[in-house]
Amino acid sequence: MHQALETDQKALEINLDNKVYGAFAEIGAGQEVARYFFQVGAAAGTIAKTMSAYDKVVSDAIYGVETSGRYVCENRLYKMLDHEWDLMVDRLGTCRPDTRFFAFADTIAALNYSRTIKGDGWLGIRFQLQPEGKPNDLVLHVKMLDNDTQLQQQAVGILGVNLIYACFHYNNNPETMIHSLVDSLNGRVSIDMVWLTGPDFESLDNRLLSLWLVKHAMTDVAMFGPDKQNLHGSEFLYKKHVLVARSGFYPPTLLHVDMLKQCFEQFRKNPGVEADRAFLLTELTMDTLGGGSEIDEKDFLDRTELLCALGQTVVVSNCGQYHQLIAYLSDFKVRNLGIAIQARRMLEFITEKYDRNMDASLLSAFGEVFSKTTCFYIYPSYQEGSGDVMNTKNLPVPEGFKFLYRHLIDNKQIIDVEKYDKNVLRIISKEVMQLLKNGEPGWENKVTKKVEKLVKEKYLFGYPMEQMEFEY
Repeated sequence: MHQALETDQKALEINLDNKVYGAFAEIGAGQEVARYFFQVGAAAGTIAKTMSAYDKVVSDAIYGVETSGRYVCENRLYKMLDHEWDLMVDRLGTCRPDTRFFAFADTIAALNYSRTIKGDGWLGIRFQLQPEGKPNDLVLHVKMLDNDTQLQQQAVGILGVNLIYACFHYNNNPETMIHSLVDSLNGRVSIDMVWLTGPDFESLDNRLLSLWLVKHAMTDVAMFGPDKQNLHGSEFLYKKHVLVARSGFYPPTLLHVDMLKQCFEQFRKNPGVEADRAFLLTELTMDTLGGGSEIDEKDFLDRTELLCALGQTVVVSNCGQYHQLIAYLSDFKVRNLGIAIQARRMLEFITEKYDRNMDASLLSAFGEVFSKTTCFYIYPSYQEGSGDVMNTKNLPVPEGFKFLYRHLIDNKQIIDVEKYDKNVLRIISKEVMQLLKNGEPGWENKVTKKVEKLVKEKYLFGYPMEQMEFEY
């Protein structure tokens, strides 16, 4: 655990380091980061240039037109970093050969007067750790949580200082580097995407950044794609149709693969869903990963290695309750949201929620999950201790919930998955994992060939290495 420093102290330390020198470019409602470096004194030691392009026409003249019409986006930030970095190196590279340069940029939309914009933005820095060295990039997306515009702007200023300080003072410990971004900002911001690349971080797996964001309560949700590159929902989920499948995937079995395939195919055929605008997300919660400080990072990487190999986009979340995930995705104006879930898990979900709210507001408790655009797709399970297949028709829900349950089924907010492979229903991940770890046969026919190959090639989940035999 690092010792958090005051924002002014961080800014002054950077100003007094005559080997660190850079430019600041802030558009939109930012305009705050450079101010911290000016107000603490000795800014001439750090700031080569500051600029603000508040007007969109002026901004376009400098950085180019955004064809999407969106200015608070990842693409805009990278255009700013490219432009400012090139100018910095061209103008000062030869006359300051002993300097570690940086270019900082942000594009921010703060809480507006009518409060239709909640406040979010993109911040990034391109920086050298060695003079004349190749640069690295640290980019993030932030949601501001203060309910006041001035406080949001102040928070952006603090975050920007933390970002620059972390790059030059905590770069030998990437987890501290990420966690320190919220120093002096407890409860004021949510950072839900971080991207750290460059020659000095080639050995860093960016999937861990998503894990650390959730682990340290910097966000409830983080994502990365099949290419293992971190993503932000605003860049690919906006006004799309989304199906989420939550499980432990420990390991991903043939049952998981069939559930994902059948649920997604049925979701895409829903009359209200545009098939070419539908996305499938696989969700790992902190509970399924062990929770808190007990999380095994290698186990996390092994699970997601297989999910990515299967072409899945992965969500890491701290959303123990479905309504938290639904609320997060609502920021992207998702048009239809599907939840893929096994029947036995659905029964656990209903029973737990019913028991917790039976003496309070049952309708309100379930209403926060079952919005008019949300539907649960129930993948069948075998009933424990019998050969009967459990689905929506015979799910033994609590007596006091049966009327509401029937209403949800009639309104097609809970529906059965129509097609499925009955041969995979008895596969239990826990049993598969036990065989795998012990190096015993039998697990191979319960996973795909691709999963089997990767487990054996990379010795995932502690799969025992073969003993090497030598002839002397």
